[in-house]
Amino acid sequence: MKNMKISTKCLHGFRYQSAEGAVATPIFQSATFAHPAIGQSTGYDYSRLQNPTRETVENLLASLENAAEALAFSTGMAALTTLMELFSPDDHIIATSDLYGGSIRLFQHISQKNGLQIDFVDTSNIAATQNLIKPNTRAIFVETPTNPMMNVTDISAIKNIVKGQNILLIVDNTFLTPYFQQPLLLGADIVLHSGTKYLSGHNDTLAGFLAVSEPQLCERLKFIHKTTGACLSPFDSFLVIRGIKTLGLRMDKSQENAIKLADYLQTLSMVKKVFFVGLKTHPSYEISQRQSSGFGAMISFEVDCQATAHKLLNNVKIIQFAESLGGVETLITYPTTQTHADVPPADRAARGINDRLLRLSVGIENVDDLIEDLSQAIK
Repeated sequence: MKNMKISTKCLHGFRYQSAEGAVATPIFQSATFAHPAIGQSTGYDYSRLQNPTRETVENLLASLENAAEALAFSTGMAALTTLMELFSPDDHIIATSDLYGGSIRLFQHISQKNGLQIDFVDTSNIAATQNLIKPNTRAIFVETPTNPMMNVTDISAIKNIVKGQNILLIVDNTFLTPYFQQPLLLGADIVLHSGTKYLSGHNDTLAGFLAVSEPQLCERLKFIHKTTGACLSPFDSFLVIRGIKTLGLRMDKSQENAIKLADYLQTLSMVKKVFFVGLKTHPSYEISQRQSSGFGAMISFEVDCQATAHKLLNNVKIIQFAESLGGVETLITYPTTQTHADVPPADRAARGINDRLLRLSVGIENVDDLIEDLSQAIK
């Protein structure tokens, strides 16, 4: 069907064609595949190169992101590591300054060691981003909304400043997923996902994805993918397919809860700032409305002192104190000791990440129970 709504695409955007009529995609738990004869192939040779279960989830994600093709990886960081192999020593990359800590760690300790030049900037400031472009700039890497400060970058505006230049626009779409935001339609060349998060949605598997706008660019990534070997296993591919089936339901419910929790947090005297892109007071609220169909379910908030932060973390009962995000369970994270522990203290402070900042990944529980839990923990 043409013009299939994305909630339906999550279920039917790509189906494995089973001769047996299986509704669920089978798990092809095979490392290798036999050849019918010399010079003949079933289309599958070795699971590092391709596997029917992994191919299904790749085609499904390509459908959701309106991509030419997508590639599935063992983790989000494996996807990012493969992506950075597109570049050569002395290539220059501009990256959003407020990034997931693992991305910063890779850029500063691996990419720069390999000869890449990395400049960090607030990419929501279009002029500042444009001023960093040099003759050897090869990519602008954008995370929007950012982790953990929830800054929003105008993707179309960034595309306009690189138009006509040999500069890739790469967008980390983990927080909003293709259900709420489709960066390729806004001009991005590559979209990155930690599939561990909302796409899988149940905190039970690790996965990563790259969705690519052009087949030729995807062929370059496929070569790196098969050479470096960080492919998604058949069983994990199955789990992500299963998770995506309920992506729309989960995103809608989590967002509904997040809006109510953000409003509640603003009523607490011990909460000094709330960072949520769905608040009308957010500086990029209008940009979010223009480029996204939803606000997601990630909230960061700053409390009055470190003791209050620790009290919350030690006393929540339903909400779990854990790293990661995007699952059905609500999680609370302490960025300064968890997601951004490897970022130097001065850099953390410059980004607004201090010992009073907490991050919520809002799940699908009854929101009244979440509010009650926060209330008893903070008091």
